Amino acid sequence: MHRALPLSALLAALLLAGCATTDLSAPPATTPPPATSAQPPAAGTTPAQAAEQQQRFAQWLAGFKDSARAAGINDGTLRALDGAQYLPRVVELDRAQPEFTRAPWQYLDNTVSPQRVAQGQQMLQQWRAPLDAAAARYGVPPEIVVAIWGMESNYGGNYGNTPTLSALATLGFDGRREAWARGELLAALKIIQAGDIDAAHMIGSWAGAMGQTQFMPSAFASYAVDGDGDGRRDIWGSMPDVIASTANFLARSGWQAGQAWGAEVRLPQGFDYGRADPGIRQSSAQWEAEGVRSFDGQALPPLAEASLFLPAGARGPAFVIGPNFRAILRYNNSTNYALAVGLLAQRIAGGPGVQAPWPRELAPLSRSQVREMQEALNAGGFDAGTPDGVMGPATRSAVRRFQQKLGLPADGYPSVELLDRLRAP
Repeated sequence: MHRALPLSALLAALLLAGCATTDLSAPPATTPPPATSAQPPAAGTTPAQAAEQQQRFAQWLAGFKDSARAAGINDGTLRALDGAQYLPRVVELDRAQPEFTRAPWQYLDNTVSPQRVAQGQQMLQQWRAPLDAAAARYGVPPEIVVAIWGMESNYGGNYGNTPTLSALATLGFDGRREAWARGELLAALKIIQAGDIDAAHMIGSWAGAMGQTQFMPSAFASYAVDGDGDGRRDIWGSMPDVIASTANFLARSGWQAGQAWGAEVRLPQGFDYGRADPGIRQSSAQWEAEGVRSFDGQALPPLAEASLFLPAGARGPAFVIGPNFRAILRYNNSTNYALAVGLLAQRIAGGPGVQAPWPRELAPLSRSQVREMQEALNAGGFDAGTPDGVMGPATRSAVRRFQQKLGLPADGYPSVELLDRLRAP
């Protein structure tokens, strides 16, 4: 769970490929191994520059300690910051702007692999008792919790080994997102002060997300629970705590007990693809009245506020999605991620994967191509917002308006073909 901003689009983009692919089937250790902060200086940095940077970092930490002390952190806990180090690699990753993106089917091929499904089914049985207990308490199905666990750390096989205090202190010192990083670092110290984990074993991703299901410290403060009754909230080594905390997060994010996340559907001939918009929500019965049908011919799952989702546009599979899909988005604000969680859970529970074919012949646009498309749409009066190379709601809306002008299906999906039409004089 990349809980930074919260669930920021930046981390969703940067960590989209960060869902671990290591296949480690052994159950997690009860205590994570301690990590060290030592990293080489950034490339091109002289020893003198590195020393000066470390000195300025120490000064920043001293100032932060003063504010943390004023916020109620005791001196014993503040000593945990004595071991914090500046990590150049964290800054490099935070500033990275990946040029190439993956198509939805490429992302799903990797994240909902047969190997991950099989391991998820094994974990579902292995941890059945705490999963059922969490389902009874929070209303979140066991397979959904297992799917998030699989997505976030490959079932505990890879949840990062970066010291959380060093990562967050580095991000705060760097300054690009200082206010956010200071808040997360303070939350991390409160976790240590409460006795849930010590600084040496508080490890996770480079961005500060921690434990088996990758909570940011602020999310830990809000949602982590003691599932095994030992008085600690341990999302690193206690599976009852991991499971209960993840289910609690979803429940507090609007999960509706007894409802499906969504379902694959068939759209009627002549369907207005402009209605496949997250802002258009209506009941499943209303979608059925418009001719939308479940892919397997059964009735659509009962959903009060359902919308249609076309991850690859008019030429790919279609899904009806409801409040629980949106709850998963609050865990990680990426529609690819939410769809992967839903489909992985469905497969773990013995259900089907995606049944309609993907348009694998379509090449995804790079960030620079998306930026070029945004600039061309703006020049044409379609208002795609600030050109940033990211396909957000404003850009999709602009693409729809351009498609409507051309008499094309207004699915809002960017393609090389559409970019070529925009390039034409």
